[in-house]
Amino acid sequence: MAGIFITGTDTDAGKTVISTALIDLLKQKGLRVAGMKPIASGCEVTESGLRNDDAMQLIKHANVELPYEVVNPYSFQPAIAPHIAAQYVHTKIDLNFIQQQFEQIQQHCNTVVVEGAGGWFVPVNNSQTIADLAKLLKLPIVLVVGIRLGCINHALLTVEVIKQSGLPLLGWVANNVEINAQSKEIVSMLKHKISAPLLGEVPFLSDTDVAADYINGDYFV
Repeated sequence: MAGIFITGTDTDAGKTVISTALIDLLKQKGLRVAGMKPIASGCEVTESGLRNDDAMQLIKHANVELPYEVVNPYSFQPAIAPHIAAQYVHTKIDLNFIQQQFEQIQQHCNTVVVEGAGGWFVPVNNSQTIADLAKLLKLPIVLVVGIRLGCINHALLTVEVIKQSGLPLLGWVANNVEINAQSKEIVSMLKHKISAPLLGEVPFLSDTDVAADYINGDYFV
């Protein structure tokens, strides 16, 4: 598997938690695995430049050492939609440049776990979205569903548009981002409605590094 593209039902669905968990699972299979966060808002100013916590988590879990700027080609300080953040600093996000960085990463590893930004249709510039980036990279998709009120609608809509994109939906992960008394019923309904396999159900965790324990690694061969 050359790579996996991780998208979510919305912001804060838990894409980074699941991305790092998948990196850990793939490492357990003896693979050289890198992470990539092509576009990140909400970065902190450091002595080394802008740094995004999600990207840093991917770097921490990966077993391939890469320059930060390759892992996260577009970083923006404001925690706002990336296309707006890019406009503030007079930058246009170029998906072809991201593809070049992705191909550079591929030369150093077996698999790349690519984490999107926000949801599937988050704009990255005036004409393209995260969906266009996924299609350009031609990777199978893992959908992270943040289990909360309203997620059934978000999940089913996202599944439908992923199908329309022509990209394979490898499966989905139920990620309990909060304590919800109806989580079992929500997950049961989604299992009934989504034809792609449920890869795992991750409980509400205080230690997110153990998320890999709740995902079936047999799907990632």
